[in-house]
Amino acid sequence: MDLIIKAIILGIVEGITEFLPVSSTGHLILFGHFLGFNEGSFKILFYVVIQLGAILAVVFYYRKRIWESLKNIRVGQWGFKLWLIILIAFIPSAMLGFLFNDYIDEYLFSPLTVSIALIVGAILMIIIEKKFANRDSEDITDISKRKSLIIGFAQCMALIPGMSRSASTIMGGMIVGLSVKVAAEFSFFLAIPTMFAATGYSLLKGFAAMSTTEWVALAVGFITSFIVAFIVIGKFLEFLTKNSLKVFAHYRLVVGFIMLILIAFEVVKLV
Repeated sequence: MDLIIKAIILGIVEGITEFLPVSSTGHLILFGHFLGFNEGSFKILFYVVIQLGAILAVVFYYRKRIWESLKNIRVGQWGFKLWLIILIAFIPSAMLGFLFNDYIDEYLFSPLTVSIALIVGAILMIIIEKKFANRDSEDITDISKRKSLIIGFAQCMALIPGMSRSASTIMGGMIVGLSVKVAAEFSFFLAIPTMFAATGYSLLKGFAAMSTTEWVALAVGFITSFIVAFIVIGKFLEFLTKNSLKVFAHYRLVVGFIMLILIAFEVVKLV
């Protein structure tokens, strides 16, 4: 299949799944596996960069609030507090990601890892929602430094492909007392520095070796993921005001077990 067509399909997959608690990276690995997207080091770079496209959709979606926060970013103002708690939550995964990025890329980017992580994450979602659901809502600027740090440590689970950055931060938010909707909004804002850092690091490591076709595929996937993600954000927040996370947990369980069965069949064929 043509690389550009694969880029469009994967861009759509990324845009749909980035903000849903189902693991966009996991879905990219699974879809990439069955599309035959085996482009060496470019594959990892492609996955990270199209995730940035989805994150920029958040920036555009919340552009007014972000702009207002930047105008009120002096010490003591709400904008300063907002970006301070985002920074605090960002630090744990940034440190662990920097230390173990190469190991994760080499050993954990596989359909088997994703399948197991989807199932484990689904079970955690069901348990946490049952125990911590129906908490009082609050604005993300009211989140304390301690709560933001706990959410930051929860985000570290997302370093395992298939766990989902969105699911990890939402579960962390629910544990510290946030409503699902507020936890999701905090997850959106936290994604901004997280994915900018991940993309910048990956570009520094891999952009020099890219061909012209790969650059075009990267741009196409980036734009596709941006458009699709922008549509999904509002729909997801609207869904969370009326529904629970169970539907996503059940989806993860189904996909995870189906993938384990398919992987088992592939192993049997190779024997």
